[in-house]
Amino acid sequence: MSAELPDLAAAWTDLVATARRTAADGLVVGTSGNVSVRVGDTVLVTPSGVPYDRLTPDDITGVDLAGRQVLGTLVPTSELPMHMAVYGTTDARAVVHTHAVHATAVSTLVPELPLIHYMAAALGGPVRVAPYAAYGTDELAGNMLRALTGRTACLLQNHGTVAHGATLGQAYDRTAQLEWMCRLWLTAASVPGRTPTLLTPAQLAEVQDRLQGYGQPAP
Repeated sequence: MSAELPDLAAAWTDLVATARRTAADGLVVGTSGNVSVRVGDTVLVTPSGVPYDRLTPDDITGVDLAGRQVLGTLVPTSELPMHMAVYGTTDARAVVHTHAVHATAVSTLVPELPLIHYMAAALGGPVRVAPYAAYGTDELAGNMLRALTGRTACLLQNHGTVAHGATLGQAYDRTAQLEWMCRLWLTAASVPGRTPTLLTPAQLAEVQDRLQGYGQPAP
């Protein structure tokens, strides 16, 4: 464990910064939402009920891959089952969960976010809504996993969002992208007498292919 301590300390700093960003960007209110990052066989998580602006390096909170606390004295987030379910079934290294307003609103209206924008391709395809279950439960974690099949983000009915990625930055960016798409659909759908034009599955598949070569080439 001692060899991992510098990595864990740096990861905790990044985790706290990401958690604070979710609050600053209006994706959570108060102590809602939670963030985690995996470092080796340890998962660092935000603690339950502690305002993000009060977290310090000494508040580092972590569990092993079985969910047993191995770092810190603060109680881990109540949504730990959801985070551990993601790490147990995907190659994710980070998870961001928020109560973003527009995304949560969409989760109460449809079983899947309509294909309003091609960036759904960056999340693996049409974003599904996981059926409602009480927070912190294995039932919610199971519903979430089914909605995440083949995806990197999903909506939680009457609850919020979950996104994962290879880094905290990627998981956060996917969260923000999902919230933006939900806001876009709600805005377009609210125009009286008009129905938003949606993309077809074929159009989305074309974008998925194009995204394979997006960005700068590897050095």
